[in-house]
Amino acid sequence: MTIYLPELSANDYGFPSPYEALEDPNGLLAFGGDLNPNRIYNAYKNGIFPWYGPGEPILWWSPSPRAVFNPKTFKPAKSVQKFQRKQQYLVSINHATKQVIDLCAATRPPEQTWIHAEMREAYGELADLGKCHSVEVWQNEQLVGGLYGIQMGQIFCGESMFSTQTNASKIALWYFCRHFAKHDGQLIDCQVMNPHLASLGAFELPRDEFINSLLSFRDKAIKEACFKRQWLSISITDESESV
Repeated sequence: MTIYLPELSANDYGFPSPYEALEDPNGLLAFGGDLNPNRIYNAYKNGIFPWYGPGEPILWWSPSPRAVFNPKTFKPAKSVQKFQRKQQYLVSINHATKQVIDLCAATRPPEQTWIHAEMREAYGELADLGKCHSVEVWQNEQLVGGLYGIQMGQIFCGESMFSTQTNASKIALWYFCRHFAKHDGQLIDCQVMNPHLASLGAFELPRDEFINSLLSFRDKAIKEACFKRQWLSISITDESESV
């Protein structure tokens, strides 16, 4: 089967409409361009993201439906709450963003990761610009889990998460949802549904609903302190009573 895709210009950072994305493969929209941080950020502002393997042309995607979390309604499993009461992992924001990106790549088999050297460098540059953020989970001063993604306004576009110890990525998501909601965060995009995301409570939005949410929240301000370098805390007793 022949697929015809628009090629992005090297001279500007515009994209085709996400409504022009293919149905098969789901969401494939364009190829080419580069991983300039401004191009990547403009992609996310329009519901588009890069995803491609080493040695392949850069591919840009906007799938439908879209997997998302509502940070205001997210509920961790009781088993995770019980685990954290006992284990007491520490959770932080923006203490080790580039390390989180590297570990998200390193903890997957090479054939399963799109977080190759070019992508790690690009998202590291976005972190330097204050547009890519991370949540870290620590055990005995060792980084054992976390997640990272792109923030625009009241939306957080999650890219990946990792865990080297039991429940670490789940706790990262739980603490981040509570923190993000408290600072006026409205939606967490996690791109494409998979069994792990579904088990955590992700749900799907059709393209129209996702794009409308994106347009509604991407330019609204988050509370200023949300992504300052800090430690996060939750009253786990109160969480257990509310579930």
